[in-house]
Amino acid sequence: MSRGLRSLPPTVVWIAGIVALWLTDRYLAPEVNPYLMRILILSGINIVLAVSLNLINGHTGQFSLGHAGFMAVGGYSAAAFSVYAGPALGDSLATASFVLALLVGAGVAAVSGFLIGIPTLRLRGDYLAIATLGFGEIIRVLILNLDSLGGARGFTNIPSHTNLFWVYLAVAGCVAFHANLIASRHGRALLAIRDDETAAEAMGVPTTRYKVGSFVIGAAFAGLAGGLFGHYLMYLHTNSFTFMKSFEIVIMVVLGGMGSISGSIGAAITLTILPEALRGVREYRMVIYSLLLIVLMILRPQGIFGTRELPDLLRSWRRRSA
Repeated sequence: MSRGLRSLPPTVVWIAGIVALWLTDRYLAPEVNPYLMRILILSGINIVLAVSLNLINGHTGQFSLGHAGFMAVGGYSAAAFSVYAGPALGDSLATASFVLALLVGAGVAAVSGFLIGIPTLRLRGDYLAIATLGFGEIIRVLILNLDSLGGARGFTNIPSHTNLFWVYLAVAGCVAFHANLIASRHGRALLAIRDDETAAEAMGVPTTRYKVGSFVIGAAFAGLAGGLFGHYLMYLHTNSFTFMKSFEIVIMVVLGGMGSISGSIGAAITLTILPEALRGVREYRMVIYSLLLIVLMILRPQGIFGTRELPDLLRSWRRRSA
């Protein structure tokens, strides 16, 4: 970043970025191929999911396999608010209704994360993974049996509000929040828990409180991503939130590097584009996709970025070239 940009107040930078993003969505997005726009929007949603799970798995050292469950809670809560409460606000307040729906989805997912986190985060390792996996399946089956949320038919008639502006505004907010959190003393406490939970507890770090806190924050952003997802497809079904979805998000975190926000962003984009790029070899697509992941994990088991961020890698490359 240039010295001129660094000297600007953060508020000015944020306002300028939001205006630029709005102008891009308003004037450039309609000219983009709808298929490419779909990939861009799904990539943004996956970035939010990967970065939020990285806070739990990468920065706090827990192993959650229930992230799709939080996404489902947020998606269905936001959709229910839009379908049942949105018409009462009228068309003139459609944007406000959408923002409220996203906040409701994130809030309900955060409460779910808190209720699940208190009993399960006293567990460690494989036991925690199994407990969170069970939570995700419970949520999916529960929604499947609620007629008010569409049941087995799926939730329909969700208004279409998600666009490039809202998705990448959520991406910017998610990345900025997590980067500032990790740079704070609370982030250092999370990293201490990841490196050695027993030692962190011996030094006075309230490990259970921090683990539950990271779980709640990660769940809230997963709920936000679910709300964006539902308002983009205008339809939700529990088949979109199975164990395989949670596993896909875990792959993004591991592939990018446990503890690297930049890695989560890069892996989310890569794993969103890769299946589409392999459509030309449809019958071998999943075989090639799996082989590429296996080869990469053999050659780079710590992930593409490891625990480092993109600016750190750029500085390292500059020193080597010098």
